[in-house]
Amino acid sequence: MSAYIAHRRGTDGPTQSLETHLLEVSELAKANAAKIGLESYGELLGLLHDIGKYSEEFQSYLKSAVGLLNQDDDEYVNAAGMKGKVDHSSAGAQLLWRELSSQGQLGQIVGQILALCIASHHSGLIDCLSSDPNSFGEDKFSRRMGKQEKNAHLAEALTKADASVLSRFWILIKQPQIISGLQSSLAKIVKASTGKSKECPIPQQQIGLLVRLLFSCLIDADRVNTADFEKPKDARNRMHGHYAEWGLMIARLEKSLGEFRLDKPIDQLRRDISRHCLDASLRDKGIYTLTVPTGGGKTLASLRFALHHAEKHKMDRVIYIIPFTSIIDQNAKVVREILEPVNELESKGRIVLEHHSDLTPEVQGWREKMLSENWDAPVVYTTTVQFLETLFGAGTRGARRMHQLTNAILIFDEIQTLPIKCVHLFNNAINFLVEQCGSTVILCTATQPLLDQVNADKGAIRVPEGNEIMPDVKTLFDDLKRVEIVNSRKPLGWSNEEIARLAADETERAGSCLVIVNTKKAARTLYNLAKGRNGMEVYHLSTDLCPAHRKAKLAEIKVKLKDEQPVLCFSTQLIEAGVDIDFGAVIRFTAGLDSIAQAAGRCNRNGIHKIGIVHVVNPQEENLDKLPDIKIGKEKAERVLNDYAENPEKYGNNTIGPEAMAWYYQNYFFDRAKEMDYPVSKQSFVGRDDSLLNLLSTNSLAVGKHGKIKGQAPTICLRQSFMTAAKAFKAIDAPTRGVIVPYGEAGKKLIADLCAAYEVEKQFNLLRKAQQYTVNVFPHILEKLNNANALQPIQKDVDILYLDSRYYSPEFGLSTEPIGNMEIHCV
Repeated sequence: MSAYIAHRRGTDGPTQSLETHLLEVSELAKANAAKIGLESYGELLGLLHDIGKYSEEFQSYLKSAVGLLNQDDDEYVNAAGMKGKVDHSSAGAQLLWRELSSQGQLGQIVGQILALCIASHHSGLIDCLSSDPNSFGEDKFSRRMGKQEKNAHLAEALTKADASVLSRFWILIKQPQIISGLQSSLAKIVKASTGKSKECPIPQQQIGLLVRLLFSCLIDADRVNTADFEKPKDARNRMHGHYAEWGLMIARLEKSLGEFRLDKPIDQLRRDISRHCLDASLRDKGIYTLTVPTGGGKTLASLRFALHHAEKHKMDRVIYIIPFTSIIDQNAKVVREILEPVNELESKGRIVLEHHSDLTPEVQGWREKMLSENWDAPVVYTTTVQFLETLFGAGTRGARRMHQLTNAILIFDEIQTLPIKCVHLFNNAINFLVEQCGSTVILCTATQPLLDQVNADKGAIRVPEGNEIMPDVKTLFDDLKRVEIVNSRKPLGWSNEEIARLAADETERAGSCLVIVNTKKAARTLYNLAKGRNGMEVYHLSTDLCPAHRKAKLAEIKVKLKDEQPVLCFSTQLIEAGVDIDFGAVIRFTAGLDSIAQAAGRCNRNGIHKIGIVHVVNPQEENLDKLPDIKIGKEKAERVLNDYAENPEKYGNNTIGPEAMAWYYQNYFFDRAKEMDYPVSKQSFVGRDDSLLNLLSTNSLAVGKHGKIKGQAPTICLRQSFMTAAKAFKAIDAPTRGVIVPYGEAGKKLIADLCAAYEVEKQFNLLRKAQQYTVNVFPHILEKLNNANALQPIQKDVDILYLDSRYYSPEFGLSTEPIGNMEIHCV
């Protein structure tokens, strides 16, 4: 057995030899990369990623750190002081660069791609050209490849490496296809941009995505092998892609669909939508749109497409990407009940995997946590944020999942919620996953945001002609029309008192009414004005309520609606996308036309009434300066509403139909075209005016700076600033801080348990549960609460805050003013 070690298991002492680790990781990485026909590259990366660990310096450090050397040994070092300082990732990168870069331009590209993966496997992808103000434009990649032997240890590693590792390496590196193997992938990327300008960023961004994909193959293989050595019992629970047959899942879904009753006209329409999805599933892989009005049954219809499509094309998994955790909770529960029947114990926890931040321990146990690290399940529910972090985020945690996006069916629910700044990055990534990685994408919504019609030189989704799943969207919207949009805006706007009165009147007329506003302040004000009127039950919903509180209120509202009790609810926009709830009438503050359409989906959702009324009103008192998405959407919607009033026939007599929505998005996207490449400013992490699209593609500013300093363009082919872009990337611009709140007895007990917990950072179950009792607070609110001494750390020196009970209201949730007596004390 090799004398060189990779890891030592802390629980019982065995060591994993470096030879074993390299060979096992190479097999795992090979399997990961095989899905895109690049298995030799995966194997190479696995073989060489830790070859620098053969150095005497690293072995002394590692053996000292794990207790295999005592202080009297000559080789003993102070491991604590050396952590992270012994380079073991440059050697493998230098070896690949040395052997490949001399073989022409293609060899340089292949060599740089592979070297980047190994050099970055602990840090996240490194910058090729520096973006640091002190070294802007410097060729960091070449500097890394030229790192001296005393620090990189390549020559030493080659003299000490196990023969089995080196012999396999030389066999692989001498294969002709090791250079040509990437040629077809690179050619397809370049061909897709034929006819575009020379400065077009798309090919370079997609080559960067290819780097990240191979990086993912390596990172996941390394992490899985290391974790399975350290916890061998856990390893037995991994599925490694060996899932239940698609046919079994299809049988369970079809059985469930066959049991649905057709009691109402809308039920037949939902069945027709489902049938069209079944028909489309037999078509080729590609990008599809599924444009269905809210309440059309997209959840199960899209699942039907996915399961049948996966079986036909032998695909690996289905991934639902959903903007809000509340929708995931709702949809995943429905799908789990179908695909994991209670009487089929072998399926429990082995088909549907949820991965998002708000999971409680009851939903995600240790096994699910392990599988969610790399989405090792056939049906995955995750958030838009997690998906975007997988493609563009910093570090290695998210990036390791990227290879699971290959040969997969990606279903984007409520795609209109995609952040505007991410449009081009997202579009180019989707084209890459479909055209280079064999995946299928479905863009689901009632309000398609025309991602195929934005600036194609920066990146538009390529949706083939005829790839809308519904054969006649216009007729479908007419047939599913359950509401009438009433443009109730007034020249001087509505006072709060007038809105409250309208809400009460609509509740009496229709039996229930939902009022959706744009700000938390408006929700509170209207709730206070309406409370106590005519004996009706009045509710308030906003993100100042923790998730557990909101869920409890929504459950209570649904019961009252089912029992046909009069209900009036004032809510921020959190309720309007995907929440399965059915009010008799809706009032919507003017916002984007997509928001108005989503709000309409909460009215007469199940077609109980002949027609539901949705009032669009313009409040007198509203400040949207800090909400630019809503403000701009409102302006563009008002243009459509005004034009519609003059010529309804132009829009097919439907205010929220396909024609109106297309015109709205044309206006909205034209106005915000400059925001779609993810601009960054001098005040940002990047430190200059630039864009993430540029940083991840041609990196023209850094290239220009390099030219000024060196008098020539960089000699390397890939010039991206990967790490700088990843650190600057945020899927959501929300500088909020989570605060645990004492909602109900469960929330109070949770805080008390956290206060008393030993090593609270390791109390995974408690911290997971705390997500359901957390409110995200903006800095100015946090400052007010701090000044009022309303926030306390769970424990001394633990950076987790909880809220004084006096500042949490059963009506409004978190408050900056005291509402009761403090009940919890933590020491």
